[in-house]
Amino acid sequence: MSELPCTSVQNTVVSTSAFLTEEEEEDDNAPRICGVCGDRATGYHFNAMTCEGCKGFFRRSMKRSASFTCPFDGRCSITKDNRRHCQSCRLKRCKDIGMMKELIMTEEELQRKKEMIMKRKMEDSCKEKCRPQMSEEQEQLIATLIEAHHKTYDSSYSDFGQFRPPVRKDEFDSSDDCSMPEAPTDCSFGSSTPGESSMNSGNLGLLASFENFGQSASNMTSPFSMLPHLSDLVSYSIQKVIGFAKSIPGFRELNTEDQIVLLKSSVIEIIMLRSNESFSSEDNSWVCGSEEFKYSISDVTQAGHNMELLEPLVKFQIGLKKLNLHEAEHVLLMAICIFSPDRPSLLERERVEAIQERLSETLRAYIVCNHPPPSSHLLYPKMVQKLADLRSLNEEHSKQYLEISREAGDPSDLTPLLLEVFGSPLS
Repeated sequence: MSELPCTSVQNTVVSTSAFLTEEEEEDDNAPRICGVCGDRATGYHFNAMTCEGCKGFFRRSMKRSASFTCPFDGRCSITKDNRRHCQSCRLKRCKDIGMMKELIMTEEELQRKKEMIMKRKMEDSCKEKCRPQMSEEQEQLIATLIEAHHKTYDSSYSDFGQFRPPVRKDEFDSSDDCSMPEAPTDCSFGSSTPGESSMNSGNLGLLASFENFGQSASNMTSPFSMLPHLSDLVSYSIQKVIGFAKSIPGFRELNTEDQIVLLKSSVIEIIMLRSNESFSSEDNSWVCGSEEFKYSISDVTQAGHNMELLEPLVKFQIGLKKLNLHEAEHVLLMAICIFSPDRPSLLERERVEAIQERLSETLRAYIVCNHPPPSSHLLYPKMVQKLADLRSLNEEHSKQYLEISREAGDPSDLTPLLLEVFGSPLS
């Protein structure tokens, strides 16, 4: 063996404390170096940062109580390439950087550790096997619903500029110019064809345009100043809900009469559910893009509705917001709402119920697999309760709508689609 005198190289070895410097602690990507030989370290072993080779060498030496002698008076420099040449200097370096015999486990301790590791692996494997998983069909169903929602809900609200403009009392009361903006002669809200303009055609009145929406000057002092604008908004929303419903697997397979029944009876509930995306709990308003299309409770009262509807509606929106639903849960809730087998006049209730049950099972599976506690606690029954709340809101809306349609000064304030879906005061 050639002599390897101690040089300044030894000074580059990690100090006896064997602790990382602050700089190294901050840089997780920095290479870890064995404090004994300079090889790549695998972690802390027996209180020092070492490679696997020096770790095993120290354990074996301590267990055998080995005694080594250096032929060069303990002056060898230990490196990755020569660490086997002098066991004495290598062991001395192990001790110098802080490796401790007391931290070496006995055979019994090693065996217990191996058993614990094996037990943990088995438990993890069992958890993975037993963990609820969604079927491929359920995942595809959710993907379809989310895609349909994205296609039929524009979160930029860019189409709102096509509606008759909102007229708020506080705006024209303080204005010297009492003239009303002219209603647009063409308000196209979708890609409907002429053959789809009637509810009885099976397509729920996908109107191509709203024409001749005259607005008399008397509206400036009318309690329904916001009615034309909100009528256009609701009509637009109805068409979007129809598009969403048609994309739900199973909807198109129903007979035409049942499609119409389900949509007519659920459309306002779906609009209320969808509006939660724009609802702000900070000031109880619906923020749809620009300030012009930010709707307060006062705006809705200027369309003829009163607090018997608006108070529970705001409470519903706040409660739904607090559930922090995932997008998948939101679209499933809308689909479940549409496929309600207890709607009046349904012809194939069992078929509708089967589709709703498939949607409900998918929702329950999603919550278990993807919505972590504690927010998932009782989430499904809370969502079902929201459907019950919507029924009450729907009933109150229907009652107030009929009153508004009777009292509105200008019949053209209400769109043909609203009259078709919610009924005419004369019908």
